[in-house]
Amino acid sequence: MTKILWNDQIVEEKEVKIGFEDRGYQFGDGIYEVIKIYNGDLFTATEHIDRLYASADKIQLVMPYTKDKLHQLMHELIETNELQNGQIYLQVTRGNSPRIHNFPNPAVSSVLTAYTKETTRPLAQLESGVKACFVEDIRWLRCDIKSLNLLGNVLAKQEAVTKDCFEAILHRGETVTEGSSSNMYGIKDGVLYTHPVSNLILNGITRKVILDCCEEIGLPIVEKAMTKEETLQMDEFIMSSTNAEVMPIISIDDKAIGDGKPGEFTRKLQKAFEQKIPSTLQV
Repeated sequence: MTKILWNDQIVEEKEVKIGFEDRGYQFGDGIYEVIKIYNGDLFTATEHIDRLYASADKIQLVMPYTKDKLHQLMHELIETNELQNGQIYLQVTRGNSPRIHNFPNPAVSSVLTAYTKETTRPLAQLESGVKACFVEDIRWLRCDIKSLNLLGNVLAKQEAVTKDCFEAILHRGETVTEGSSSNMYGIKDGVLYTHPVSNLILNGITRKVILDCCEEIGLPIVEKAMTKEETLQMDEFIMSSTNAEVMPIISIDDKAIGDGKPGEFTRKLQKAFEQKIPSTLQV
């Protein structure tokens, strides 16, 4: 049975007790990260944990442990569960206190939980590409915080699923921002375009890896927001996330992107990305 990290203890799932007045449960008052595990090790763990602490600072949440301690706990959880390929989900809430909208005063201890999950790479979709659809971005204006408040994302993803699409491409008016759980990129005339880092998108860790890959393969980057019309005119289009990696999008709202197949630069980015993960990866 999979063991769970509860604060600084690794325990059986049935031993985890979260209070009914936990602010994560009642307000979504907390933050989270999802970290990929390849070949028994965390991928870009430092970047994910740095972002977790940055999110904590933005909502004035006091983290219960140092970064070094959190790294240690994550590795212990992987080893305990003997996981080779999958992910860790971890979240930190502001803690358990009588329900009131403002922060507890005096402050209470934050609550950390984490668990592992075995997953495989989406190889078939990485090869063939996926469909997406446009969905209006109705989320709040602090999308740079990886908070537990995800109802806007959930509704967008459900709309995509209802339309038999892999992902929703979010837009505010005519401006494309990101996906419901991903970042977005268009490639036109040998240049990669992506929304600049701002409060309107989450600066994805995989996004950072992909931008490094662009430099390695000589693909120029322009961090500029695309319109919906410009998106449909791209030669290639991709999305990225911790689990989706470099995922080709071959159609949007049933309109083919380019020739409707993953393009040359997409394949180069996929190859460059794969070179950054363990060569002994088991799929």
